[in-house]
Amino acid sequence: MVNIDKRQACSAFSKAAERYDEVAVLQREIGQRLVERLELMLIEPKVILDIGSGTGVATAELAKRYKKAQILALDFAFPMLLKTRKRGSWLRRPHCVCADLEHLPFADSSVDLIYSNAALQWSNDLEHTFSEFMRVLRPGGLVAFTTFGPDTLKELRTAWSEADGGSHVSQFLDMHDVGDALVRSRFAEPVIDVDRMVLTYDRVDGLMQDLKVLGAHNVNRDRRRGLTGKNRMHAMRESYEQFRREGKLPASYEVIYGHAWAPDQHVLDQLQEDAATMFPVENIKRMY
Repeated sequence: MVNIDKRQACSAFSKAAERYDEVAVLQREIGQRLVERLELMLIEPKVILDIGSGTGVATAELAKRYKKAQILALDFAFPMLLKTRKRGSWLRRPHCVCADLEHLPFADSSVDLIYSNAALQWSNDLEHTFSEFMRVLRPGGLVAFTTFGPDTLKELRTAWSEADGGSHVSQFLDMHDVGDALVRSRFAEPVIDVDRMVLTYDRVDGLMQDLKVLGAHNVNRDRRRGLTGKNRMHAMRESYEQFRREGKLPASYEVIYGHAWAPDQHVLDQLQEDAATMFPVENIKRMY
């Protein structure tokens, strides 16, 4: 489990909604890659739920690809949903729901496809969140997601650690922890793989500004409170310089891709008969 201050996270993303699309280059790229992966899945969903829809870029893409499906967009930041509504055409606007991904306000077995791009890192209890996904998925339904692994922003984490030893970067779960959570939530045929991407900056202040505009700055409950002093900021900048290569400062992202299926009804019946039945961890497949 992680330790996200949900109130602070929601406030940060609400403030970020107006300018989010200006800097969400990486989020759009991995979201598009996740949409493209759906082409390999033999599924024709009637109801699609976009969890952590943000400003609705992927929501609109899903509506284009699945023209007959009902599209639901969920985000815990209401201003983000306002952007999503504006992005949709007046003929086919998504149904927008303001809620937390850990507590889905939907009926059991009511969704065929859950799509979630760069949102699961804001869950404090990933196993519970996946259990919620399982609950609302129909038997045979699919969840496809991305999230970030522990090497994300590793340079910034190191620089802050050397500057003041404080917690300035959000926590991210390892791909094995994500896979284990899927297994314990009784998803079938889970597949997990990792991609590594690097953004570059002239100065670390550019990265810090982008994270602020994204609303993705540190909202851990154990974060250092109050203003960061000039001396600590200077020390962090100096430490970050050790990573400069070819005149640029890197910002690394470990992107975890995953998908899994809600078991068919006969499998669910077997699970109900034997509550101890679990999918073995070795069944998790990886793609490289």
